Amino acid sequence: MPNKTLMVQGTTSDAGKSVLVAGLCRVLARKGVKVAPFKPQNMALNSAVTEDGGEIGRAQAVQAQACNIPAHTDFNPVLLKPNSDTGAQVIIHGKAVTDMEAVDYHHYKTTAMTAVLKSHQRLCEQYEAIVVEGAGSPAEINLRDRDIANMGFAEAVDCPVIIVADIDRGGVFAHLVGTLALLSESEQQRVIGFVINRFRGDIALLQPGIDWLENHTGKPVLATLPYLQGFHLEAEDAIEQSQQVTEQQPLNVAVLVLSQISNHTDFDALRLHPQVNLQYIGPGQSIPACDLIIIPGTKSVRSDLQWLKDQGWDKEIDKHLRYGGKLLGICGGFQMLGNNISDPLGIESEAGSSDALGLLDFNTVLEADKQLHQVRGQLNIDRATVEAYEIHAGISQGPALDTPFAVINDTNEGAISDDNAIIGTYLHGLFDHTEARDALLGWAGLDQVEAFDYKALQEKEISRLADAIEEHMDLKGAFAGLL
Repeated sequence: MPNKTLMVQGTTSDAGKSVLVAGLCRVLARKGVKVAPFKPQNMALNSAVTEDGGEIGRAQAVQAQACNIPAHTDFNPVLLKPNSDTGAQVIIHGKAVTDMEAVDYHHYKTTAMTAVLKSHQRLCEQYEAIVVEGAGSPAEINLRDRDIANMGFAEAVDCPVIIVADIDRGGVFAHLVGTLALLSESEQQRVIGFVINRFRGDIALLQPGIDWLENHTGKPVLATLPYLQGFHLEAEDAIEQSQQVTEQQPLNVAVLVLSQISNHTDFDALRLHPQVNLQYIGPGQSIPACDLIIIPGTKSVRSDLQWLKDQGWDKEIDKHLRYGGKLLGICGGFQMLGNNISDPLGIESEAGSSDALGLLDFNTVLEADKQLHQVRGQLNIDRATVEAYEIHAGISQGPALDTPFAVINDTNEGAISDDNAIIGTYLHGLFDHTEARDALLGWAGLDQVEAFDYKALQEKEISRLADAIEEHMDLKGAFAGLL
């Protein structure tokens, strides 16, 4: 019986692991193979809510979409959400269990590996194939002990490994040879080949290097994948700033890049909309004149509230509102719009409270139990249908919530200011669905909203990726005995 599991590891972060896994999942699904994605351990602030009410990395939710299946917590059993340079919230099987410093988590990995192997076993019982994404690089020597993210997992389940490198970064042969050289003998043996990603140019000019690499390592190059111009797939962590280029982008939107910004994939559908000029505003930058300012979610709302004030953005937001601009706060950004944010248990930082921006009359208390929901309801703007998800630790209460932004399961959600200039909401993914997005763009000042189907764009891009893989990759070599 063939091994059901194939693992994709990379020479560096952002080498193309997430993308290759998504593409391979779609290729297998096309061929009628019942396939699931898997990432043993993910570190990211972009997350998604699953059908079983848990939280996983956003990349695994996209990979599940490529498999044509709903996202499940078993696809990413360990998620780490950084809350400092040395610490993170630890999420096991979709639920936050504790906060840990890096040294403590290193010792916890043995426990985390048990959760990883349980999830993998359950998937083996349900699916014909599992395509696994590694994390970072397997050649990070300092992380080899108790590794659960790369070769430690591959050795534990005895699966073959593909190593991918991004030629667009330069030094692709050094990356591949060096990575392989730093693996143990048993780890080297389980590497079945390489993938060179994002190549542009004449393949004939690259062929001598490929021949040398194969002769030097004894490993085949299973694919040289082309650079896909304008390709879009939700980023695992890095903020993507490319936009659709049109002659006219009448609505100007500014998104504030907080120090612990989370779920910035909320804004991909806006960034790619042909009528929207979206700018990410980082530290030291002033907010430009615009129609809409968005305060996004954050992993550390009180510290990022202070960070926002330190940038002087609170004063610039006040000026923006005085001049008739619109303001949207999502999740942590919503909490910042109120009067006060209290963290009595020290959920996100030291216990205490902070004065918020005072733009809406409500207060927020952070509680131990995180709210994780997939939701469907109706906006109180144009009675638009909305499908979204919630990931937050705060409970907000106050008079402002008596004028809600939406109604979810007969329950009020969020708030709209009396002058209709400010909206606050806990709902992520607002702009992904056409009806809700069009209503919000109209509220923000766009008179005639053009048709734009973001879901169709996502499907088109996943299919374009799968087409390239089918054309350029030795799939039988990668999935020996399965195809």
